[in-house]
Amino acid sequence: MMDAGISHVRDAVPEMPAEEAALARLLLLVGAQLQQELEHRLKPHKLNDSEFFTLMILFSRPEGSSTPGELCVYTSQGPTNMTRIANALVKRGLIERGPSEEDRRRVLIRITAAGRRFVRQILPTMFPHLKDVFVGFSETEKRTFGRLLRKLALNLDQAAPDAQP
Repeated sequence: MMDAGISHVRDAVPEMPAEEAALARLLLLVGAQLQQELEHRLKPHKLNDSEFFTLMILFSRPEGSSTPGELCVYTSQGPTNMTRIANALVKRGLIERGPSEEDRRRVLIRITAAGRRFVRQILPTMFPHLKDVFVGFSETEKRTFGRLLRKLALNLDQAAPDAQP
């Protein structure tokens, strides 16, 4: 149906890049499905995706900490929403806020021991579905797909309205 729709639009607007439009639409559809599945898996843990990604960033960092500004960049969240996310995770005891040891004016957000245990508990429950999503992909195809998605992400960054020329 999507291909037929794109074909009809291209008939009306011949200069439309049909292949690129189809790829973009497929990415949006796949992204929406992945997002919906992630939300479904996080719901029993009373987490949303923004909270999960924030927690995972902290978990993945060797020192387990980051500044609110860095977290905004890494999660594509604004400062107001990052404050809400941090408040929710602090309330649950998964992270804590405190001053930086190097510069006490700077706030650091750190994952707590309870936050690390929580991640270690819920993360493995997501692995089977993640593996199922990529059934039929060879290791080479997964590497190629990753490389191509990174290339697309770079193009998107460079084509952003606020990108530097």
